[in-house]
Amino acid sequence: MPVIKIELTRENVSREQKRALIQGVTALVGEILNKDPMLTHVVIQEFDTDNWGYDGEQVSILREQGISSDKK
Repeated sequence: MPVIKIELTRENVSREQKRALIQGVTALVGEILNKDPMLTHVVIQEFDTDNWGYDGEQVSILREQGISSDKK
């Protein structure tokens, strides 16, 4: 029984996007590892940007400085 955990900052990820993530990851695990989708669990955990950091700074501060994780 695979359990896949996806951790994200809480930054406007819609219900539809989360659903697409769950469906896509489930399909990928089934295709690559031959696992039954009925037994594949996907957990999405969201964190406030104050509670996530990289490069020595909180994401909330980085966003205020205009630094984004969006593709360019």
